[in-house]
Amino acid sequence: MTLSAAEIRQQVEALGPWFHNIELGGVRTAPEHFLGDYPNMKWQKFAHAIPADLSGKSVLDIGCNAGFYSIEMKKRGAERVLGVDFDDVYLEQARFAAQVAEADIEFRKLSVYDVGALGEKFDVVIFMGVLYHLRHPLLALDLIREHVAGDLLVFQSMQRGSSEILPLAENYPFSDAALFDDPGFPKLHFIENRYADDPTNWFVPNAACAEAMLRSAGFEITAHPEAEVYICRTTERPAQAFPIYPSQGGRA
Repeated sequence: MTLSAAEIRQQVEALGPWFHNIELGGVRTAPEHFLGDYPNMKWQKFAHAIPADLSGKSVLDIGCNAGFYSIEMKKRGAERVLGVDFDDVYLEQARFAAQVAEADIEFRKLSVYDVGALGEKFDVVIFMGVLYHLRHPLLALDLIREHVAGDLLVFQSMQRGSSEILPLAENYPFSDAALFDDPGFPKLHFIENRYADDPTNWFVPNAACAEAMLRSAGFEITAHPEAEVYICRTTERPAQAFPIYPSQGGRA
């Protein structure tokens, strides 16, 4: 799409406010972002951990927002990139950003809980900055593992609490109540009302919990290139670790 800087700026303002600060033809979509040049500043810390050549690969970007990571995957030569989000405004922003970047990306309105409807698995699944916005975070990971993760998962979640990782035993006696006070034990903090003025911030894990949830859902952590980012590959799941579908009365 060939637009002047003035035309791009006009459309950026019309579609705002933006959470992704993307450079489009010299125009920044969120130049006053409270996190700075976000998400590029985070991307630069773990970009090296993603294959530089994604030729022939398919990518699913869950919770794509304005499409920053979708566009970056296309830059690396991914054959197919699908970005999904449940917010119409974000999807409009993403489509515009992809058009300006001349990136052939498909965007669809879809909840993470409905990824099974896609009916396919992807070589790379991006799940960045979504987990803590979900009321059912482990279910989301289970559904991703069950339905769409073919190989690589790029995961990130806001974390709070201790960064210590406590080595975990296979089992603990019922009398071991002190265990739950250990800062390095996996903890998923529940937010009843708001955190950072955002009513969709529901559960925030500590570092141990983020890693434990990934393992429990059937993902092996192969790299940890940034404090909140994990590169994972699919692996076997515990026998009881499958998504539950209440309306069906059982697992998938």
